[in-house]
Amino acid sequence: MSEQTTRNEHFLRNIFNKGPLQRHGFVCTPPQLGCTDHPDYDYTLSDKPAQNWAPQTVENYMRQVQYTEMLGDDNVPCARLTTGTHIYAAAFGCQVHRYTDTNAAAQPLVWTADEADRLEQPSIWTSPTLYRVFELAHAVQSELGKDVWLGPADIQTGFDTAALVWNKEGFLQAMTDPEEKEAVKRLADKCAILLKAFLTEFRKEFPHSSTCHCPAVWCPPELGPWVSNDECGVMSTRMFEEFCLPELVDLSQTFGSLAMHCCADAEHQFESFKKVPHFYAFNRVAARHGYNTILEPLGGTEGPVHVLGWVSIEDTEYLIQHAPAGTRFIFNLLGESLDESKRWLARMREISPLLP
Repeated sequence: MSEQTTRNEHFLRNIFNKGPLQRHGFVCTPPQLGCTDHPDYDYTLSDKPAQNWAPQTVENYMRQVQYTEMLGDDNVPCARLTTGTHIYAAAFGCQVHRYTDTNAAAQPLVWTADEADRLEQPSIWTSPTLYRVFELAHAVQSELGKDVWLGPADIQTGFDTAALVWNKEGFLQAMTDPEEKEAVKRLADKCAILLKAFLTEFRKEFPHSSTCHCPAVWCPPELGPWVSNDECGVMSTRMFEEFCLPELVDLSQTFGSLAMHCCADAEHQFESFKKVPHFYAFNRVAARHGYNTILEPLGGTEGPVHVLGWVSIEDTEYLIQHAPAGTRFIFNLLGESLDESKRWLARMREISPLLP
């Protein structure tokens, strides 16, 4: 590990652990090879050896190493075991649709409460979309060594996975039915059990792993997982606290803390997010209402660290200038050229002077 990367690791660890803050963080991620760049497509969906995808993962890692050394940004390179959102739903038997230009997606498996109740609890070790993540991680370690940071697979909450397994229209209708809503909870519980088993085994097998799956920012391994919490945008606060909040609380209690990714119109849930103990980091995608809505309810010293990608320079400047005192940001520029990354980083340093 280079001196630059070691410094960056200490810097980001300080931000996430809320040590003395001197400035915000800025991470550049170079253009990365995706699943559709590989001739055999997604490694979780192929029956070929997972090690066939190791060269691509190593190439993406080396691109990060080169960028970090040339730019001097705050990146800690990770060999990212990127997957689509389908991996947990596929473990229940969902068919997976492959696209030509983006990640694969799970197709619904059940349409009724009775069908959902008949689903058996899957094992990660009999589910190729899950155990192949372990296989690729071992293959990457055999090439790069065990001291290289790994990045996690996609992490969907159990509830969000249940919303993939059960046809969405029927799933949402069942949530409002006094009898069928219990079937929703039972399916979400099965999905949550699978997620916890996967996370527990992965963290045990690969302790030298970042916990952040979105965006591409390193996070200390002792902190809790980042979960995609996207279905929360389609329901009321009351329903969120009945169907979703208990799982988030349980995940935080199980792993000691929790971070979230959310790309839904979920401003009405922000106060409920604060009920998750040790909610330490938040990745908000702009959705319809932009980024500024995070400042009042989730800013300040008590709020999570805001780890944001896909943010314009204008929005970045506004967030930095108008955030409540003590708010911490890490901004991630994804997929730009080296020259564009240099210009972005120079501008970030102009609008984010050293903090008092």
